[in-house]
Amino acid sequence: MKGQPTDEVIEHISDIPIYQKSLANGHFPVLDKTEIARGFPDNWMTPRLAAALESGEAEFVLSTGTNHARMRLIRPPYFLLRSYYDLWRDHPDIGGTWASGCPRVSLTTVLATEHVARVNAARRGAEPDRTPAPADRRLDERTCYLNLRLDPARWDREDVLRMLREIDQARSSHPQGHYHLDCSGYHLAHLVRKAEAWGLREALPEPASIIHAYEYTPENVRRFLRRHFDCPVIDLFGSTELGYLYYSDREGKYWPHLDGMSVELLPVAPGSTMHHLVVTSVRNPHMPLVRYRSGDCVRTLDGTPDPTGIVQFCGRLAELLPAPRGPVAQGDLDRLIAATSPRIFLHQLRLHGDTEATLLYTTFTGEPLGESETRSLRRSTGELTGRTCRVEHRTHIPIGPSGKYTWLTGSRT
Repeated sequence: MKGQPTDEVIEHISDIPIYQKSLANGHFPVLDKTEIARGFPDNWMTPRLAAALESGEAEFVLSTGTNHARMRLIRPPYFLLRSYYDLWRDHPDIGGTWASGCPRVSLTTVLATEHVARVNAARRGAEPDRTPAPADRRLDERTCYLNLRLDPARWDREDVLRMLREIDQARSSHPQGHYHLDCSGYHLAHLVRKAEAWGLREALPEPASIIHAYEYTPENVRRFLRRHFDCPVIDLFGSTELGYLYYSDREGKYWPHLDGMSVELLPVAPGSTMHHLVVTSVRNPHMPLVRYRSGDCVRTLDGTPDPTGIVQFCGRLAELLPAPRGPVAQGDLDRLIAATSPRIFLHQLRLHGDTEATLLYTTFTGEPLGESETRSLRRSTGELTGRTCRVEHRTHIPIGPSGKYTWLTGSRT
């Protein structure tokens, strides 16, 4: 399934209204989110789909909207969760402990916790509590969500103690004391730093594995997690509408997980060695996507459009920064920062007009960089972005309203 769809894919889409013009023309252009939303759900409705919605085999959902406007979707119940569990079961580094039934503890955005609480409240025919109890934060029999605050930097000692207790309770439910820690890398790094600061580090039990799958995880954060935990630290890549497409092994190498899918890589600009993903997928039988532009950018080992050679998922197409040497992605700035100092934790590039920017950063220790590192960072950031850059240390960089950090702010023109 590369480029134009195969006969097998065409079988899946032959009666779907949104594809009729492409089927008649014999050409399938790249499909954007705006096209998916135009006329929804009539542009996807078939007798089969109507029957699936009536029987409960399909349901309407919204994407999380943390990286783009929320998008309405139709999919089987628990589609994303099943994709997640399929990948965990097959993963070479974590499949064994997962098969043993170990619980999953999720430490990520408060929006994710609130979503689970809303679903559970709706099942009871009630309104969700402002501070949901652990039972209301359970996604299924093996998964509980921990975070109850927007900004993890604002967790207090009681927040941390509560989360450590809930982690220990989950771990204690497994015969060997195993658990999977599913997280945003940023959130887990905040938890470790706060636990250490308050003398609580010993109360955070060693997980069987750590999986970060919610957002871009900077190289320095990965280093930090690997330094503090003696277990596989795994990255999963996917989206609400597609499920999971790639996973890393414990060494950081990415492998495809493309059951029912194919991937094309298209350059983000003419001649660019950065590419964006275009995915054809029949994994979701109720809303098969043909040449769908996911909006995610990647870099490959040799700069060629080889989907098997991906070495970095480097950010979002909508967040690219125009620069004299070509578009700059979040991952490009992150690699530069990681090469300058492993002590940098959070960073944010603030643009001022067309020619200037300020790079804000925090460190894991709370102490600023030295003069030589600051000069090096100022120079390399300026060369990367084509702007005159200042570098400023902060003790706190606020998290975004989605519960994720924004790496770039200001006008990109």
